Amino acid sequence: MSIEQQNYQKNGFILIKGFFKPEELHDIHKVVQCFHELWLKDNAQFYNEKAVNSAYLTNNKGLNHVERMVLFRLLSCDKISRLLHEVIPESATFMNTQLFFNPKTKNQKNYWHRDPQYHLTIDQQKEALKGPDVLHIRVPLKDEPGIEVIPGSHVGWDTTEELAVRLGQDGHVNSEDLSAGVKIPLLVGDVLLFSANMIHRGLYGLERFALDLLYFEQDSELLKFVDQDCLPNEEEMKELNNPPVFLNAKHQAMA
Repeated sequence: MSIEQQNYQKNGFILIKGFFKPEELHDIHKVVQCFHELWLKDNAQFYNEKAVNSAYLTNNKGLNHVERMVLFRLLSCDKISRLLHEVIPESATFMNTQLFFNPKTKNQKNYWHRDPQYHLTIDQQKEALKGPDVLHIRVPLKDEPGIEVIPGSHVGWDTTEELAVRLGQDGHVNSEDLSAGVKIPLLVGDVLLFSANMIHRGLYGLERFALDLLYFEQDSELLKFVDQDCLPNEEEMKELNNPPVFLNAKHQAMA
């Protein structure tokens, strides 16, 4: 077992400093900025009220073919595939892309959460800790405060304090500090892989602009979160180094 695998199994995340050279991210940044500008035009009210992220960057309704291919190549590049393999050795499957930015309102507070809490009951959230896993691979496109995590919470249930804060119970709010929180600042070129199951929160500030690549272990229940319009077509697949991350989603969805 590699050091990366050991770190992930214990803590629920892998941080690799200087994973990308800045020049490797130049075209990606341009494409993501283009998507963001289009998204802001279509979602002005949402952004003005509370938005801190957008999604579905590879949807065929926004970016053109050339721009989408820049993102598809990143999602299936050798570097990312090798990192992904450390945690999901077989049948890793693309789920989605997300873009994280600062809220427009300066005093808007961030919030602790587990990704599954938005579609699962408490008992189902506990069960989800046993797998299958969903992974975020965060690629910061500008230096940012990063995220704060509760190490080990990808496999361990909340303490009394964590549950009360995360769910805003017993007079608590989900923006309170947690005693076990660990902050992970990120610079351009760094990459952070972390489990969507773990308790975490984004840290606002600086010029936060981070692209998240989401993958999951093959599972029929998780397939419903894959938007088929966000996958490359057959001709586009031929241009990619590691198309199975997309083929897995297509084939399963058609089964």
